[in-house]
Amino acid sequence: MELDAGEVRRLQLRAQGLLGAGLRRGGVPGLLHSLGAVQLDTISVLARSHELVPYARLGPVGRDAVESAYWGDGAGFEYWAHAASVLPLDDWPLFAFRRRAFQKRGWRWHKVPEGICDQVLDRLRAEGPLTTKELGGAKSGGDWWQWSDHKIAIEWLLDIGEVVCVRRVGWRRVYDLAERAIPTELLAQDLDDTECLKRLVARAGRSLGVATKADLADYYRIRIDQVDAEAAGLVPVQVQGWRQGAWADPAALAEPVRGRHATTLLSPFDSLVWDRARTSRVFGFDHRLEAYVPKAKRVHGYFAMPLLSGGRLLGRVDPAREGRTLVARQVSFEPWAVKTAARTEKTLAALDTALRQAAAWVGCDAVRVERMDPLEGGRTLALDTPG
Repeated sequence: MELDAGEVRRLQLRAQGLLGAGLRRGGVPGLLHSLGAVQLDTISVLARSHELVPYARLGPVGRDAVESAYWGDGAGFEYWAHAASVLPLDDWPLFAFRRRAFQKRGWRWHKVPEGICDQVLDRLRAEGPLTTKELGGAKSGGDWWQWSDHKIAIEWLLDIGEVVCVRRVGWRRVYDLAERAIPTELLAQDLDDTECLKRLVARAGRSLGVATKADLADYYRIRIDQVDAEAAGLVPVQVQGWRQGAWADPAALAEPVRGRHATTLLSPFDSLVWDRARTSRVFGFDHRLEAYVPKAKRVHGYFAMPLLSGGRLLGRVDPAREGRTLVARQVSFEPWAVKTAARTEKTLAALDTALRQAAAWVGCDAVRVERMDPLEGGRTLALDTPG
């Protein structure tokens, strides 16, 4: 089967819950299950990234609903996927291959101090779930990577699956024994590496719709030689303009793509755009987080959020909040999106919608745009209050 670029883009948008109503029906729990992973990050501008992901797909969902869906009632757990992520609790058995790999290696970032793991496990058994602070603190002084012995131990125990994080309090992980926090039927599943990888590749294929082997590997950060797309039930397709071969979820191909496109701002860590190479190939959009770039060298801003509308990425918005005003410090449009008067009007309308909706969601009653670039004719956009 041969697909053109537009078909692939629409298939991927639907798989990611940004076209049609498929992922909206299940709320945040259904969204987590369908995406397979929601990346976590400490940066909070309008909201933290794990809150922005459901907002982009479901609209102004309450933050309590998001937290409950991720960490309440045994719905999810945290582990290493594309990065540190919230994952559906049912997927616990699939990461046994990674837990075994850590165990075989013997360490991740820090050598594990002798005897400390036993102390940590004894305290968890005796006292119940604990944060790093309650265990003695995360740092030994100095820079952020200079962890305390207890922090090294608890993170190592999480890596190898003896403890698990199934909730957060004040953005602190709360650790518990896996034997206590993970349902017995999930703990009892002992999948070998081949089966783990096969199921994860199948999930990545479902979450992407159409993907190269490199795309599939990146979704859960496995090696490309561990990707057996055929064994995972995916089917080969050719995509016009792609040099690499591609694989598709057969269920996605069987169902016509219908529904309304989302107009929204995306987190830079959203699974639609977290793979820079895939984002460039599928959307013709070069995406880069500049939060860790020196201010003078930033092109688009500290936390530039891609602007999605009509199934295309039209540009970026670098947001901030000043009291009850949402401030767009910089709006950077893709040149093609403001090339003609007609396109400019559509692009400005999309920006207006996205900013007003975001402002209302975070409790702002005014929006200010400080800079737009480029825009033919020196156009400015005046926004007063969210609609």
